[in-house]
Amino acid sequence: MRTRFPALLAATAMTALLAACGGGEAELSGADEPLRVGASPVPHAEILRYIDENLAEDAGLDLEIVEFTDYIQPNVALDDGSLDANYFQTIPYLEEQESSAGYDFQALDPVHIEPLGIYSSSLTDLAELADGATVAIPNDPTNAARALRLLEANDLITLADTGDAAPTSLDIEGNPKNLEISEVEAAQVPRSLADVDIAVINGNYAIEADLVPAEDALALEEAEGNPNANLLVVRTGDEGDERIQQLEELLHSDEVRQFIEDTYEGAVLAAF
Repeated sequence: MRTRFPALLAATAMTALLAACGGGEAELSGADEPLRVGASPVPHAEILRYIDENLAEDAGLDLEIVEFTDYIQPNVALDDGSLDANYFQTIPYLEEQESSAGYDFQALDPVHIEPLGIYSSSLTDLAELADGATVAIPNDPTNAARALRLLEANDLITLADTGDAAPTSLDIEGNPKNLEISEVEAAQVPRSLADVDIAVINGNYAIEADLVPAEDALALEEAEGNPNANLLVVRTGDEGDERIQQLEELLHSDEVRQFIEDTYEGAVLAAF
């Protein structure tokens, strides 16, 4: 497995050189190149590394995993061709990104769900939450909406009916505890735990912060019927790439399901 950009730049330069020389029989085909996949470190890159180390060789797949610690750059890199696919996002997040940035991407089949959770470094029960308590939630529209719905599901706020539109903090109609809600970049929310009373944290960032969602969360999203499964995303038209199809098959294999169950013990749930 290669995770450094020099290999990516070299492959790009070679492709350009061959094109300039007229291609011909020496021209590289996509099947001859590594599949470059961008992923969040946990659990996405870990799942891809499991595939790379245990399943990819027998399938004839050469994986190159590029890790990203934010939710913006993986789509930028996919759009500009630096990546062949990315694996970090959900359908609602993808739809918001396509709408705001104009991407033309194709989502493939759901792989796993990471339930959002409410965490605290000072409380052991949401019933202990005081009037005027401070709350940190992710600041991107999709995860902010998920966080607000989780707060509502636990009777901390009530939201206006926004139909198909994602609710925002402006849609809070009832706030009986006068909660002070602040929006923080998703990767930074775990670091805010010491400064707020409760925080709503994405599953992958909770794991990275050594939190065990099944044990440490005061409340978790329900998995059943959850539309926020994580999946592989490619540029529209690339879904027929043989390498993409190989990775899709491996991502939905019994071996990967078992790896998810054994490794994450409920913090990550297979969605297939």
